[in-house]
Amino acid sequence: MRLPVELPKAYRLLNHGPTVLVSAQHGGHRNVMAAAWAMPLDFDPPKVAVVLDKSTYTRELVEQSSRFALSVPCQAQARMVHGVGSHSGRERDKFAAYGLQALEEPAAHSPLVSGCIAWLDCERLPQPEQEARFDLFLGLVTGAWALSQVFSAGRWHFEGHDDMRTLHHIAGGQFFSIGRPVDGSK
Repeated sequence: MRLPVELPKAYRLLNHGPTVLVSAQHGGHRNVMAAAWAMPLDFDPPKVAVVLDKSTYTRELVEQSSRFALSVPCQAQARMVHGVGSHSGRERDKFAAYGLQALEEPAAHSPLVSGCIAWLDCERLPQPEQEARFDLFLGLVTGAWALSQVFSAGRWHFEGHDDMRTLHHIAGGQFFSIGRPVDGSK
């Protein structure tokens, strides 16, 4: 079941470094791409950073709409993640090509990719110099959700849900999935 995540705890959806899907829409067009370089920046209000190369169609849509979403895919979606990260949305409609659906979430302003395990809807915080020089985009998180099977009470818990573990890109289409937890407080 998809449940809202308290915005001051939304950073916890990304602080372990998962690969994300970045999606945006504008003027009747939408796109999704994979990004390995995304991270939380602040707690309250929650902010994120993501690298969007100048050549990507998703970046164009983010610049035009001033909105984007980060969806956190899982191990079961590795092939799709590699695919949407390897092809341009200018060449084909990636939602159609990969059988992707957007979640029905009235509070979201950008497409949230169905089948993922967590989502952050963001408003772009324009930083023209950083965007031009470093391809670095900042976003204010305006909504966050996660599947209660693997995220509740502000914590990830993947035990018994191996196919829902998050992906971590290492290079050349290869990923690791998140491993077992280690409690450092004991």
